[in-house]
Amino acid sequence: MVPLIINKIDSILRKVWQKEVMAKEKRTLAEAARVTVSKAPLAHAVGRRKSAVARGFLRHGTGVITVNKQEYATYFDTDAARLAAFEPFRIVPTSGSFDVTLNVNGSGKRAQADAVKLCIARAFVEFDATLKPVFRKEGLLTVDSRIKERKKPGQKAARKKFQFVKR
Repeated sequence: MVPLIINKIDSILRKVWQKEVMAKEKRTLAEAARVTVSKAPLAHAVGRRKSAVARGFLRHGTGVITVNKQEYATYFDTDAARLAAFEPFRIVPTSGSFDVTLNVNGSGKRAQADAVKLCIARAFVEFDATLKPVFRKEGLLTVDSRIKERKKPGQKAARKKFQFVKR
């Protein structure tokens, strides 16, 4: 009985506090809801390459690609990596009206750029399924599944053997 009363009081206080905050900011509830909806992601996707994993969120915006809280041009240090990461934006004509926020970890910068490329393409396809044939034709939805081969027991590496000694 007591927890129910406490929960009821808590919900009433929370509503009063929200109304006070809205009055201070001079916003209506509808405006506050619109602001929160506009920041909500339109699509989410994951891209992988070697051991790199990229998780991305597509939002309405101005065409900014953010990788690990940095702009993609500063995060990726080579032109090849920058071009690979920007490839899906080059293909979609309306991509300038979307922002992509990515979290990337694992592997090297080039593999991360390929993971970002796959992630952005998948996010666009999740948002608009009519783009799938376009990305498929360009090869952006094809996963490059090559990974490092494991080391075998009794060998120096995956394929390299120890030097043979006759005596």
